[in-house]
Amino acid sequence: MSTWRPIRRTPAWLAWMPEWLRTTLRWSLWAGLIFGGIGLLIAAFYFSKAGRYDLAQVGNLPARTTLLDRHGAELGSGGANNRRLVTRADIPDFLVNALRAREDARFFEHPGVDFRGLARATLRNLKDRQFTQGASTLSMQLARNTFEIREKSFNRKLLEIALTLRLESRYPKDEILAHYLNRIYFGAGCHGIEQAARTYFGKPTSELNEAESAMLVGIIRGPHIFSPFRDLDAARAQQSEVLARMKTEDLLDAAAVARIKAIPIVLVPQEQRVAERSYALEAIRKELQLILDDEDIRDGGLTVRTTLDGAWQQRLETDLSESLRKIERSKNWPHPVHADYQAGAEPAYLQCSAVTLETKTGGILALVGGRDYLHSRFDRSNGARRDLGAAFEPWIAAAAAERGRLVLPGKPVQTGRQIGPKETIRIARRCGIGGPFVETEDLFRGSAAATPLELATGLATLGNEGRRPRPYLVQSITSAEGKTLFTARPDLTPALGRQAAREAAALLEKTSGTRVHGGATGSGRDAWLARLGPKGSTAIWVGFDQPQRISSATQLDAVLDDLATRLGN
Repeated sequence: MSTWRPIRRTPAWLAWMPEWLRTTLRWSLWAGLIFGGIGLLIAAFYFSKAGRYDLAQVGNLPARTTLLDRHGAELGSGGANNRRLVTRADIPDFLVNALRAREDARFFEHPGVDFRGLARATLRNLKDRQFTQGASTLSMQLARNTFEIREKSFNRKLLEIALTLRLESRYPKDEILAHYLNRIYFGAGCHGIEQAARTYFGKPTSELNEAESAMLVGIIRGPHIFSPFRDLDAARAQQSEVLARMKTEDLLDAAAVARIKAIPIVLVPQEQRVAERSYALEAIRKELQLILDDEDIRDGGLTVRTTLDGAWQQRLETDLSESLRKIERSKNWPHPVHADYQAGAEPAYLQCSAVTLETKTGGILALVGGRDYLHSRFDRSNGARRDLGAAFEPWIAAAAAERGRLVLPGKPVQTGRQIGPKETIRIARRCGIGGPFVETEDLFRGSAAATPLELATGLATLGNEGRRPRPYLVQSITSAEGKTLFTARPDLTPALGRQAAREAAALLEKTSGTRVHGGATGSGRDAWLARLGPKGSTAIWVGFDQPQRISSATQLDAVLDDLATRLGN
């Protein structure tokens, strides 16, 4: 039996091709169909995944940062709660052009993804075998920041692209631009362009000049390291790069660049950068910002557990206030009282400062930087460097004991003469006492200075068997999703031998197992209370900002005795 098949005739348009070329073309078409189908399946898969994300989140700002004490009680917030959103109408055209030149020159032309740039970056990444280039547009950055797409992988990149295309189909370009500037981090705790403009320059976004606009755009790529509060020269360098890019894109000429560079940058003064309403919260804010910068944490909605003990903080503030009111109400008090000061006047009434450290770790349990934060924001806990007087005696004893000399309680001059001023100063510095010191025998009479924080650190060193703790306020930072982003670890530095620390601490001992020592300078201008308890080390200073004699020795002792009684012996 024979099998008949029709003869296949080669189409005329293919007849001229050699067989090998026709075969290649045929397989190429099949490969194109197969890979095209695979591509469609991949696209469908990632668009399906992207469809699970709520695009309404694009316009929502991160939640505020919450501050807790060590027991979980809320203290306040770690930044401005009244964040303002801007619209495209609030954003200067110059800032928009600067942003385009620096971050995404074809922003208004591409569909959200710059496929030419993406292909170029992909080839480079394949060549380098790592993600060295991203080709992210402003829209892609907005999608990434909104939905926390941080992982660098092809899987995440494809999801980011799908999300970006969805985002572009929902929002017009001007809204995308405004959402982007409302969401990104600008350093110094600023989420969004409006908070950055007001924090750095004390004005709304709409009033930013060209120099300020270029600087803000410049710090986007490194908000921590390029913050003008942290490094103004680095911020100026970024400003110059932005202006150079604008010139390359024909958005500025050389004359305009020179003119803008000459515009002075006037930052908000240090004393006006405060958003908190207490010394403790402001100190936490400053330490938190350093950690966020160092750890590159940009998330909002953080929960920050601090080392503060809220109950002890309140008690210390109350007891200090009551003790000072008591002495101001005493007969023949020769100075102004707190309630009598004039609005806007320099504080001339009796001031105070106090710090309590957890002895074993250095965690700050309480911090009082002054008597009235709303009247004076100067933090005396680390800024008031005053003579210690008799409060310096334990470190004279520590130095003598460290060198195997005899400690003579109540006789600091005789104790100190055995080793001399230089060795005493060296040991005191190792314990955290910063000075300045007088390098004569007057040192042994108390001619040494410290801040309350330094004195508390020195006390903790004695109570911690010679190991000096580093004071800190932030214990841990947790993201809105509950992920731990930072955990503090106590930092202890050997400063003294155990026996020397014990002998020095013995000078502070009194009844009931609690150690208390009161001291005043010979001039009567500064009064100190040093309290070394089983768990906490407290240093309290009382005096005037402009040094002057407090009162009679009797009244001075009365202040110290009253404080010691209130805090509990």
